Amino acid sequence: MFQRSVLPEVEVYRVLSNARRRETLAELWGRPEPVSLRELSEAIAATESGSHPAPRALRESVYNALHQTHLPKMHDLGLVAYDPDRKTVSACAEARQLGRYMDVTTRLGVTWGEYYRALGVAGLFITVASLAAVPGFAAVNPLLPATGFLGAFAASTVYQLLAERLGVRGRIKRLCARLF
Repeated sequence: MFQRSVLPEVEVYRVLSNARRRETLAELWGRPEPVSLRELSEAIAATESGSHPAPRALRESVYNALHQTHLPKMHDLGLVAYDPDRKTVSACAEARQLGRYMDVTTRLGVTWGEYYRALGVAGLFITVASLAAVPGFAAVNPLLPATGFLGAFAASTVYQLLAERLGVRGRIKRLCARLF
C-alpha cells in the first residue's frame, strides 16, 4: 500500500531539479519500448522551444547534455536503462515512484488533485442543494447532478490514465504539432 522510494528524498529532488531530467522521465513514462536518444532529444528540444521541429542547435545541445550528463546519472541511480553504445533509453520501474514528487497539472494549469477536489465539492454542493430544496436547485432531481458528477469523475479518470500511463497525450501533442 505505502511505497518508499528506492532513492533518498535528497537524491530524488536533485534528479528532479533539472528540467531536462524531468522532461526525460515524463517522455519515457509514456513509452513502453526503449527510445532512441535522437528521438528523445528531439521531443525534449521541441518541448523546450515550443516548436516542432526544434532548432537544430537546440536539438544538438539537448542530445549532448542527455548523452554526456543526464542519462548516465539517471542510469547510475537506477531510474533509466541507458545503452550508450546503441543510444537507446527506457524508464526503469523505480522511475515511476518519482512521479509522486512531480506536480502533474491538467491543461487548465491545476493539479489533478485540485481538479478532483473541485469536482467533488461542486458535485456535493449541487446535490445537497437540490436535496435541501434550495431555491434555484429545488427543481433539479438530486440523482441528476450526482450521476453527472460521478460520470465526470469516471471520464476524467479514464482520460488521466490513458494520457499518463499509455502516453496518449504525448502522441496527440506530437500529431497536432505535425498537422499544424
